[in-house]
Formats: sequence, structure tokens, C-alpha cells
Amino acid sequence: MTDAQPNIHRRRLGLALKGLRSAAGLTLKEAAELLALSGESALSRIEHGRQRVQPMAIYGYFEVYGLQDTERRDYLMYLAKLAASGKQSNLFEEYRTAIRDPFADYLQLEELASRSERFTSIVPGLLQTRDYARAVVQGSRKWQTGREIDNFIKLRMARQKVLTRDNPMHLWCVLDESALRRQVGGPDVTKEQLHHLLTVTDEHPHITLQVLPFSRGSHAAMDGGFHLLHFPAGPPVVVVEPMTTTLFLEEDSDIGRYETSFNHLRSEALDVDASRGFIHDVIKEQN
Repeated sequence: MTDAQPNIHRRRLGLALKGLRSAAGLTLKEAAELLALSGESALSRIEHGRQRVQPMAIYGYFEVYGLQDTERRDYLMYLAKLAASGKQSNLFEEYRTAIRDPFADYLQLEELASRSERFTSIVPGLLQTRDYARAVVQGSRKWQTGREIDNFIKLRMARQKVLTRDNPMHLWCVLDESALRRQVGGPDVTKEQLHHLLTVTDEHPHITLQVLPFSRGSHAAMDGGFHLLHFPAGPPVVVVEPMTTTLFLEEDSDIGRYETSFNHLRSEALDVDASRGFIHDVIKEQN
């Protein structure tokens, strides 16, 4: 049975299964025969996320493709259950009134991700203080009532648990100098935010922060911020956020382009120690 609108979980599962098949050195035809599917077109639909796969059937793929890694098997089983059920993020369900439906896909990806690489000209939500987050949300003019703003801020704070859970997500952020200089919420709120950046990177070795100073001139992300989400299995996803929507880029060519851009950005940015010194200097300037 073919689904006309593949959701992001079926696409993720399909890409992961395609990667396993490629690693096993099997063609579509060979794999379809070993999996007892009706033909290579059936397997192609699965790999493109256009056909559901029952979670129990995933074990057959593990056997045919020779996947022994327990952690990857568990991850793919969880992904298969999400893809089959259409289940949305627990955070989305809890804060449904504060966000639009398309954001549910992003929340689920963020919860599944093992690593995030990000370039931004504003302190990312995962590293924001509550007061800084409030100033950002109010300034965006996207939420109309105080209750909507409060709920969205609660959601933003709840999202930060991915950095403190067991087996936390690793975050590598290249932060444009403008994020440190812009007075968001006033001098006191901005200063508290800068201190918070120093604290979280000191306390959590899985959070890496680099500063890209203005003095570096033009760089590989002049068009705007982006981030890459990496997973225990399957290729990463590029997330780009224009004003009115969120774009998920999953083609190999797009992923490769953004991976190259991020590598250029972190090589051009100050190293970790120099970045901490830079943030300290900005704080001193504001005293």
C-alpha cells in the first residue's frame, strides 16, 4: 500500500534502510528478492518513504543486510514504530497550543538526533536563558497573547533537556559575533545570557561553542543560519528556517554542500579557548 504523502519519519527510515542495503553491496533487485518483496519497485517505495513498513518486518532487513550493532538496531526499531504510527513528538503534544503543526517534525528530529552542528547569528534556543528567550519571542511578533508567549518559552526550555538527558545530544555551534553584540532584552539580559554560554560550555563537554568574529569578513554562510542534525543511523538532515516555514533538506548534494560550509565556518572561527576569551571581553565591555 503506497502513501501519497510520506512523512519525515518514513523518509528517515527509508534513507537508513537504503544506507544499510548499499553497505551490504546489494542492488534493489537482489535485496527485494532476499526480503521476499513483490519486486524492486516495492523496495524503492519503502526507501523513498512512500510505503509503510511494519515494525516487526524490520528484523528481516537486519538479517538480510547483516546489521549486528545493537544500538543501531534499537534506533531503527524506534524509528520504524514512529513511521508506522504517525506519532508526534511528546513535546509537540504537550505544547500543541503554542506551535504550528509543521514544527512537530522538527521537534521529533531534534529528540532523535545524536549530534547537532549549527551556524547562527542569534543564540540558539537550546542555549538560551529564560529571559533572553522571552525577549526573542516577544520581538519576533509571531505570538499574539501573553499565554501563547509563555507556552512557547516553556517549550523552548523543555527542549533543552536533549543536552542533559542520559546519552545527551552533542551540540557544536559556530556563533556569529552579532549574536554577542546585539542587546536582546537589554544589557542585563544580554550579559546574563553571555555568562550562561560560558557556564554551559564549561559544565558540559559535549557542547562546543566557537565565535566567528566580524574581523573574519565574508564567510561560507553569508546567506543565513542553518544546522545539521545527525542520527545514530542514516544520513543527516539539513534544517533551514526562512521566516514563514522550516525546510528539511535530505538530498545528498544538499547535505554535502552544507557539511562543507560548516567545516569552513569552524575552521574560520576562533578556537574554543579563544572564543571563551572573546565572550569574556564582550562582557567586560558591557560593564
